[in-house]
Amino acid sequence: MAGKRIGIAGAGVLGRLLAVGLSRAGHVVQVFDPASGPSPRADSGSLAAGWTAAGMLSPVAELERAGDEVFALGVRSCQLWPQIVQGLADPVTLHMQGSLLLAHRSDAGAAQRVVGLLQAKADSRYQPQLLTAEALRALEPSIQGTALAWLLPCEGQIHPIEALQALAVQASAQGVQWHWNCQVTQVEAGVLHVVDARHTFDHVFDVRGVGAKSALPVRGVRGEVFWLHAPGVPLHRPVRLLHPRHSIYMVPRPGDVIVVGASEIESEDRSPVSLRSTLELLSAAHSVMPALAEARVVHLETNLRPALPDNRPVIRHRAGTTEINGLFRHGWLIAPALVEQALHELAL
Repeated sequence: MAGKRIGIAGAGVLGRLLAVGLSRAGHVVQVFDPASGPSPRADSGSLAAGWTAAGMLSPVAELERAGDEVFALGVRSCQLWPQIVQGLADPVTLHMQGSLLLAHRSDAGAAQRVVGLLQAKADSRYQPQLLTAEALRALEPSIQGTALAWLLPCEGQIHPIEALQALAVQASAQGVQWHWNCQVTQVEAGVLHVVDARHTFDHVFDVRGVGAKSALPVRGVRGEVFWLHAPGVPLHRPVRLLHPRHSIYMVPRPGDVIVVGASEIESEDRSPVSLRSTLELLSAAHSVMPALAEARVVHLETNLRPALPDNRPVIRHRAGTTEINGLFRHGWLIAPALVEQALHELAL
């Protein structure tokens, strides 16, 4: 299928990965998205969940609630991301220094059960490593007040905003044509319908996420994140606090920024962050890193993660059409492997 005309509905992480990969393989690619442009500006109209994500690459930690399929896709994506980033002209922050699981003394029993589950599901290469207090201080001196800590050595993080922007720049340099302010209303075999036109291709990809409700039983799951500016409070790798009620993650970003999140609410409400999430997530973050008391909240954001009824991803091929959806909370973790699998199945 070399040299085919390809249409892509959706310019999130899946759409951009497809655009780069397909155009590099010699196909003529056009991408359609309702956003006003490729940037994450608040006024751009972009609803892609990838802009809001923390960018954690945590296949082992996700085994707590996800199955073997997500784990395998995540492990493969952790292998693919360095290759993808290396092939982009613009720099993207990518670190694979592992991640940490933490628990307070009062939650030690529940945390040990979670770690036991991870140990049972993951093979020997991906086993959580129990850290002594001295070892934890050596890795992350800002973390205090936790009784137990484990290192997940094969995990890491990517900077979602940098990655989305770099993918768009690379795709443009490879000749991809972008149609912004252009919402796809219907996808058929080889056809993308927009409000006032239809565009025909040899093959089309539907990666609209929540926007694909007319084609798949996809729902939006609300997520909320905080950006904290915390100069002088170092953090070198993603951290998860295992807590029975409000487990959180904290992810470092350049410029002394720490992203805090983990709310997962069965709602398609895109309104601002709730008071409950603010109190619970930031209090939990402060309990792990007391030095965050003087951090400044510089940004709050909500978005909807696309999920199918079983919370599992799907690749569905039909004549002239491929649908990829249902990435749920695992978008950055599994997107490269899903794209690789879909293109392999299509021999594209």
